Amino acid sequence: MTNGIIRVENIEDYRFFDEIIDVRTPAEFADDHIPGSINCPVLDNDQRIEVGTLYKQSSPFEAKKIGAAYVSFNIARHLRETFLERPKNWRPLIVCWRGGQRSGAMTYVFRRIGWDAQQLEGGYKIYRRQVLDKLAELPRLFTFKVICGATGSGKSRLLQALAQRGEPVLDLEALSCHKGSVLGVLPDSPQPSQKMFETRLLVALQGLDPSRPVYIEAESRKIGTIQVPDALLETLRAGTCINIEASFAARVEFLLRDYAYFVKAPEWFNSRLDVLDRQQSRVTIKRWQAYARNGEWPALVGELLELHYDPLYRRSQKNNFTGFSSAQNLATDDLSPAGINALAERIVGHSPSE
Repeated sequence: MTNGIIRVENIEDYRFFDEIIDVRTPAEFADDHIPGSINCPVLDNDQRIEVGTLYKQSSPFEAKKIGAAYVSFNIARHLRETFLERPKNWRPLIVCWRGGQRSGAMTYVFRRIGWDAQQLEGGYKIYRRQVLDKLAELPRLFTFKVICGATGSGKSRLLQALAQRGEPVLDLEALSCHKGSVLGVLPDSPQPSQKMFETRLLVALQGLDPSRPVYIEAESRKIGTIQVPDALLETLRAGTCINIEASFAARVEFLLRDYAYFVKAPEWFNSRLDVLDRQQSRVTIKRWQAYARNGEWPALVGELLELHYDPLYRRSQKNNFTGFSSAQNLATDDLSPAGINALAERIVGHSPSE
């Protein structure tokens, strides 16, 4: 056995532990955590607030007493309910925010039992720094093939079709739970925190082979509330472009299918339209909201494309993507599932996997 405190230098080395136990609160764990770890909080959300408030407003000594009582009870419960059947040679890594008292308490108990439990020196904060360091360098190792196209061109669906054909794909909108545009919020699927997105992104990048070009959708700096890391954005914008030139009618039809959940909730959709007040007049927004209330969705989608999305697209692609002027252009008037599969076949046929 070591002394029970370990510094993990490389982010890849977390896989060498039998289990990673995150003892932070459920709220902290939900915000972000080491992939594959399990949450066994030694203080729950309310207990941590109670102890912290007592520490700051009353007495550190009194706070430590009540905190120790909570921690002892919770460790005992986790031991009975989760860890009692672990073998003698089990070697877990125990993580808290800074590698301090919360992880230290569980590590002490587990080591007294006889397990070679290790407390992560520096805690989650060390892991977080490792993620940021990796995301500053890893994206630059890749070559990206950027799927471009005006709003409603089926770019995300095309990425999925390429992935089904075994092509390397990095789907940023799937990782961020957002469709990218101002109306891209997904019902009943909140976006992850920025930290959680970056963890998901790193895992996705680590699963890709840098020797193979990776298909990715053209994205702006922000996807909903999520910020795309600088190194990835710069490499993405320097990629080879494939431009989907879908007909206007095909795009309208596609959006009516792909955003069908808005049709079921017109008032929710109208609340989203309000965020366009800096780019569109109130007269225009009110007209669009009336379209939604009256079920005039084709007219609404058509005007949104013509007056809002298409002008933005024409400006952004030429200014942000160096390869756009020499893009491979693929015209289509069919964005049905069969049509998107046909586009994927055309792309793969043009650029076979290496």
